[in-house]
Amino acid sequence: MAEEVDIKMAIHPDDPPWSIFGLPRIVKSKESLERIMNLVDSPYNGITLCSGSLGANPDNDIPALIRYFGAKGRIHFGHVRNIKVHSHRNFDEASHLSSDGSLDIFEIMKAYHDIDFQGYIRPDHGRMIWGEVGRPGYGLYDRALGIAYLNGLWEAIGKMKGCSFD
Repeated sequence: MAEEVDIKMAIHPDDPPWSIFGLPRIVKSKESLERIMNLVDSPYNGITLCSGSLGANPDNDIPALIRYFGAKGRIHFGHVRNIKVHSHRNFDEASHLSSDGSLDIFEIMKAYHDIDFQGYIRPDHGRMIWGEVGRPGYGLYDRALGIAYLNGLWEAIGKMKGCSFD
């Protein structure tokens, strides 16, 4: 007898969330993600919620998106990265540290923790640092620093839940 496998699809948002080279972008906001989820209303049809892709548009509130789609069980995979938005449609990759970019990575990780996210989270993208040579956007050292930062935030958020700050 064949073993049943739990397979899920997780669409990744367009990166960046606006048209480039004349190509339209269709996965770029809460509304477009909602439309895709409603095409096939199934728990197997979900999202790879990429904070960098969606966060390049400051109108996208990443923690709110995590809570909204997480409450519906539709986030299957989390890509957590930080970006520095300089102006409309002008941004750069940043380290994962909140203070280095425009996204509050603490609040993003707290949103995942608040929904008791059980899926995979990875530090998405990495700058090339310390003389590393490789594919741009996939620096190993920076992603290693990123996962250490995300793990530290996850542990701290978990420990804070038992504390009273009154």
